[in-house]
Amino acid sequence: MNPPIRHGGNLREAARRYAIPFDDWLDLSTGINPHGYPVPPVPPDAWRRLPEDDDGLAEAAALHYGAPLALPVAGSQAAIRALPALLRRGTAAVAPLTYGEYAPAFARAGHSIVTLDAAAHDLPETVDHVIVANPNNPTAERLARDTLLRWHARLASRGGTLIVDEAFADVDPAASLANETAREGLIVLRSVGKFFGLAGLRAGFVLAAPPAVEALRAALGAWTVSGPARHAVEAAFADIAWQRDTRARLQRDGARLAALLADRGFDVRATPLFAWTRTANAPELQDALARRGIWTRLFDLPGMTPSLRVGLPGAEGDWARLALALREICG
Repeated sequence: MNPPIRHGGNLREAARRYAIPFDDWLDLSTGINPHGYPVPPVPPDAWRRLPEDDDGLAEAAALHYGAPLALPVAGSQAAIRALPALLRRGTAAVAPLTYGEYAPAFARAGHSIVTLDAAAHDLPETVDHVIVANPNNPTAERLARDTLLRWHARLASRGGTLIVDEAFADVDPAASLANETAREGLIVLRSVGKFFGLAGLRAGFVLAAPPAVEALRAALGAWTVSGPARHAVEAAFADIAWQRDTRARLQRDGARLAALLADRGFDVRATPLFAWTRTANAPELQDALARRGIWTRLFDLPGMTPSLRVGLPGAEGDWARLALALREICG
């Protein structure tokens, strides 16, 4: 049996391990906006009625992301699990350190997995499908649109697929490939959990050409996104002022977090929603923070230098708590 895939947000596990009450923790183990969208009250019918695919959510998502077509799904996780079985079986390239669900999902569907060299100018002829997060989670690495479109052209010419996970792309929409998804063989995944701070909704979108959308729609079936979630997402998409202000705030807060870690001597890479540092002392650093009730995400894959991902604090008291902990630990 394969070992379980680890994710951030496992705060109850941390509370049990360190014997610190759940409510006393500062959870920085995810890349979720701590200032989530203030969802308006849910209409009673959203609870009573079955969700309806023709309620305008798909069209609102396509408009929001600048894509020709959008399919609502129960978080991008649902698409990650279903897509590999819909693609021609072949060789899938995945970065050695990225979101942990991709490689197992493709392996379960019978694909061979190889390591993606994101720095390579071109792709090996033996690769059929490439899965890349942009920006990458957790390394914050970004790939240029031109690079991704060149990869897509090579893959599409041999019947392959480029899947781009843009879960952390909302703060910089200009870098997105959403407006290119009329091209067959290009699939973009978007999530409302990170930027909008609504991870509990389990809502996301697949942006792709009609054949891929229809195949995935048939595989997932009806009612993929609940009525209350659809109401919340439509409201969030319509609130342009909140999105504008939030992009500016996250840019400031992301830079503040990166500077806080850099001031303690860490080599930091960051997105506006999290900071990441590779250091041999990452396990000890996570443990020391955890003993102070601050939970972060450790990456300690075999053969790789350990690393730590730190999410954004929310309130000023949380920022002060993290700063104090780092001073105590790092001197």
